[in-house]
Amino acid sequence: MSMHIISPGMLTTVQDLGRRGYMASGFQQGGAMDQLAARAANILLDNSESDGVLEMTMLGVKAYFDEDNVIAITGAEFAPTVTDSETGEVTELPMNCAVRVKKGDVLDCGSAKSGLRGYLAVAGGFDIAPVMGSMSTNLKCKVGGFDGRKLKSGDVLPLRYPQRDLYGMTARVFEPEKQKDGTVTVHVIPGPQDDYFSDKGKNIFYSETYSVTGDSDRMGIKLDGTPVESVDGVDIISDGIVAGSVQIPSSGKPIIMMADRQTTGGYAKIATVITSDLPLLAQLRPGGSLRFEKVDLQYAVKRIKQDNKVLKKLQYKILRADTSISGS
Repeated sequence: MSMHIISPGMLTTVQDLGRRGYMASGFQQGGAMDQLAARAANILLDNSESDGVLEMTMLGVKAYFDEDNVIAITGAEFAPTVTDSETGEVTELPMNCAVRVKKGDVLDCGSAKSGLRGYLAVAGGFDIAPVMGSMSTNLKCKVGGFDGRKLKSGDVLPLRYPQRDLYGMTARVFEPEKQKDGTVTVHVIPGPQDDYFSDKGKNIFYSETYSVTGDSDRMGIKLDGTPVESVDGVDIISDGIVAGSVQIPSSGKPIIMMADRQTTGGYAKIATVITSDLPLLAQLRPGGSLRFEKVDLQYAVKRIKQDNKVLKKLQYKILRADTSISGS
């Protein structure tokens, strides 16, 4: 069973939850930028949360399957349609739920109306050999995913067969929290090198409304705004970088390190974005705006627990409906 790519979109790669355990060897973790959306897409189809998905940036894929399948699209608000291979009839598909697609019908994910990155999962998952424990595509190193590169027209992605039929389709609906328009509030924990910055610099960091620049990417989100003032420079002995580390380079303009970040860096980190707000950042387009708000570790842990609870409730809802229908 395969998925045939007619048009790959702007930047579409295979991603999962990333390569874990290799940062000490200097290899990036990578993985989906919006991991909550990627996990939800897989849950909707009874896949493992860590299965590979297609991460589509701004413009989605156009493709067809050589057998009947079930898909789910989450993340940015795309406008997917499917064209019947026999009648030519075009039908709009809903987001954030499991949808059946017939053999030969053409799926067109369209473009993102809001947000930046969408996630396409297929029932059973992609049949792609993991590299260092992950299917994630590392474009810089050209490893993982589909031949270590972004997808192109004519690619044929092998798929695994679902382990069983999917029941309870009406229950397979994910209800993500609606994001408000305008400036996004990003919650951060101060440090680990916030002492490198003056009181004036810290005040700027927490009061400024920053805009996302056009050279932001999967490695880092670069911000424009009033420079953050340091005490005596921002150079440090290189140390580890986690997803959400906010580096302040010599320009004084923050860079938020994301999925494809390097493993170490030599600029002071004024703060660290909490894990639960990384999906917000993954969906910010160039020109979008954000501000930082200081929180503590307890708040960060609370938010992670809330995220996990949302996904557990989705799994339970599907399981109840599935058991009820399959047992009747």
